[in-house]
Amino acid sequence: MEPKQEYPEPRQNNSRVLLWVALVLVLLGINGVLFYLNSQKKTENEQLTTEVQAKDSKLQAQIKEYEDLKASYERQSQDLQKLGMSNDSLNSRIAGINADLLKLRAFKAGSFSVAQQRLFKQRAQNLEGQLRKKDEEIAELKKSNENLYTETTTLKERQNKLTDTISTIAKTNRDLSDKVGVASRIQANNIHVSVLNKRDKEKDDDKEEFKARKVDRVKVAFGLARNDVTPKDTKTVYMRILEPDGAALYNLSTGGGTFTVDGQEAFYTMKQDVVFDNTKQALNFVYAKGGDYKTGQYTVELYEGGALMGKSNFTLK
Repeated sequence: MEPKQEYPEPRQNNSRVLLWVALVLVLLGINGVLFYLNSQKKTENEQLTTEVQAKDSKLQAQIKEYEDLKASYERQSQDLQKLGMSNDSLNSRIAGINADLLKLRAFKAGSFSVAQQRLFKQRAQNLEGQLRKKDEEIAELKKSNENLYTETTTLKERQNKLTDTISTIAKTNRDLSDKVGVASRIQANNIHVSVLNKRDKEKDDDKEEFKARKVDRVKVAFGLARNDVTPKDTKTVYMRILEPDGAALYNLSTGGGTFTVDGQEAFYTMKQDVVFDNTKQALNFVYAKGGDYKTGQYTVELYEGGALMGKSNFTLK
């Protein structure tokens, strides 16, 4: 029996091990290179970010400086206006500052170059110099006006005292006029309500309570109180009959219309003109609705000259 042939396996295994080791070394080398490149890139990005932030910081500072300049020039403009002087030159400078602010705010992140920084900084310095010079001029103007202001203040105080005196007299006259106006109002006395049926039979009741189905017309009688203040002339007396829901009975065909009460338009039920002679005249209104009356409590109001003369109530059941 022939002996078995042996193969050199250990040698092949060594070759594979060396191959794997070489491959690992290559991968480690590639990773090292990538790590180095990434580190360099990161460093560059950080430097770029720092530069952009620095530029943006300078840009924001420059914008703030121009905004402060604008506020100062606007303050100067207001000072000159108070002094009654022209401010066209300041308005022109303010317009120029607004234009510069638009340019500064239009810069994108990191685009504010060194040359632009110098340009805007120089212009800001020039504006600050002009601002200080104008402040000195305004200070001199204010100082020159102090004596005039003092004299004007004295005159105003005298004028105010005179105005107060005139106002006091005017108020006294108004108060007196108001009192006369109130005193001249005519009052209605002894307002009494009765009803008439379709056969002209008048129904009276001390409690002024009536059956609604039997009412054809409503009669309101009253007297004009004495008043020695009001002129003896023609007066227009208005009557309003308010239904239980508060609505005024109003119909053009029965003499209704609108008039003014306390500055507002209101409906009235009837009116009549009477020559006031201060003799306690007796008057009456007779109102025909021309339809069924609602049940409930009614209110009668009498007016003259837009003022309430008197009021009363009656009930329909």
